[in-house]
Amino acid sequence: MDGFLDSYIFNFPAAWQFEAGSVIDDAVKAFSRDNQFVLRGIRSLVISCIALIRGLLQSVPWVVLVLLVAVMAWRFTKKWYTGALYGLMVTFIGCFGFWPEMLETLSIVIAGVILSVMMGFPLGVLLAMNTSANKIVRPILDTMQTMPSWVYLVPAVMLFSVGTTPALLATTIYAIVPMVRLTSHGLLYVDPEMIEAAYAFGSTRMQTLVKIQIPQAIPTIMTGVNQTIMMAMSMVVTCALIGAKGLGMEILVATNRVEMGKSLFPGICIVIVAIILDRLTQAAVKRSEVLSDG
Repeated sequence: MDGFLDSYIFNFPAAWQFEAGSVIDDAVKAFSRDNQFVLRGIRSLVISCIALIRGLLQSVPWVVLVLLVAVMAWRFTKKWYTGALYGLMVTFIGCFGFWPEMLETLSIVIAGVILSVMMGFPLGVLLAMNTSANKIVRPILDTMQTMPSWVYLVPAVMLFSVGTTPALLATTIYAIVPMVRLTSHGLLYVDPEMIEAAYAFGSTRMQTLVKIQIPQAIPTIMTGVNQTIMMAMSMVVTCALIGAKGLGMEILVATNRVEMGKSLFPGICIVIVAIILDRLTQAAVKRSEVLSDG
């Protein structure tokens, strides 16, 4: 009786347990082994694209980049002191000695956001226009959003080894969810009377989507872009664990060496970059709302 209680009541029955992880691992390894040529091509393309973005950022003099941030902040917020503050914050990153690392981090973030927007926007439109697709994809998005970010690193490394390519793949998968969700949400909650009026005047479904729904949903879509940028920024730092260079790598190295001071300053630089990206995109969202209302 005691053995029965221990085996089936107080402890989960061992006979009911099964190992599913190894099956998935074997499948991913087999896929990687059978498609090495394609995966190498993708890896080369990703490395070239990120190198191009990084080269463009590096070709801009630091003074010009600081002034560009300051002018954008001033134009979006209409406050000169906000532009001056943001320009000063970017300058501090150079003073800390992490300017190249910041550009490296930004290149991966920019590439990840571009991919997320390119794939997330049409997928969000599909979910808004197709109820069946919405019912199928939404639980997948829920799972992706609640999954710990570390989980995305493992399949990316299994497919592309370590380095920039798996970092971009993990970043894109992690950051695409808010783009899809908010695009779909914005299109679904456009004023029904405006849509009915468009149909009444003879607009087709595609014309209504392009001329009515998307323009009216721009503020919500821009909010999705903002959230995508923030999630990409956080994931790029995490991707230092799989070889992504930049500010995250500086923190990882300093942490492994138990050097608090050397990990603090790149952390501050990440906060500065995240704040600037967040505030500028939020200001762009507010501006789009004003234009939409006008």
